[in-house]
Amino acid sequence: MNDERDFSEGRRLDRRKFVLGAAFLGTAAAAYAREPRSVEDFLGKAKLDDIIPKQFGEWSFVSVSGLVTAPEDQLSRLLYSQLITRVYSAEGKPPIMMLVAQSASQTGVLQVHRPEVCYPASGYALSPVVEHDIPVGPKLLRTNLLAATADGKTEHIIYWTRIGNHLPVSWAEQRWAVAKDNLNGIIPDAVLARISVSEPDRAEATALIESFTRSLIGSLSPAARNVLIGGA
Repeated sequence: MNDERDFSEGRRLDRRKFVLGAAFLGTAAAAYAREPRSVEDFLGKAKLDDIIPKQFGEWSFVSVSGLVTAPEDQLSRLLYSQLITRVYSAEGKPPIMMLVAQSASQTGVLQVHRPEVCYPASGYALSPVVEHDIPVGPKLLRTNLLAATADGKTEHIIYWTRIGNHLPVSWAEQRWAVAKDNLNGIIPDAVLARISVSEPDRAEATALIESFTRSLIGSLSPAARNVLIGGA
């Protein structure tokens, strides 16, 4: 009797192991099927320095210095494939500062050069961040607007993040954009663009940055426009 009972219990145990093994195998297969395999890179072999014009409309490139940036460290070197900083000028207008950071084949972690990170590290106090949409042709460019102040100087900033064809305005939306593309088998590339001006009047600064942004986007080739703001 003991032998029969042991044999029966052994069979039940074997069946349980088989069911659990099949479940684990199914889970692993599902995870493998959803694992991203297509690497998205809008920039490809091109260089940011080449696709973003040094002169457009009334604006001309004058310098690469004068911008607030995060100190270069191992994390920023790991996250960013390319980074450009430029100052543009136009007659009778304050200089416009622009930073563009691009990261290909990564996880959407575009935090290092966000104003909320690098400006406080440089001693600036920040205003609350508010969402600010800019119509650019048929596309609504979703951006964030804020001000940074230090030593009596105020810099008004507009920035946006593109992940794949998404334009998330918050860190939560940024992570969700990456997750959605991953579920579709895509590892998205990403770009962070930051445009700012030292101007005490908020309304005038905002209007100037909007005008600069529309002029910049309008001057780009379709491929370069995709790099900065994604497809329509």
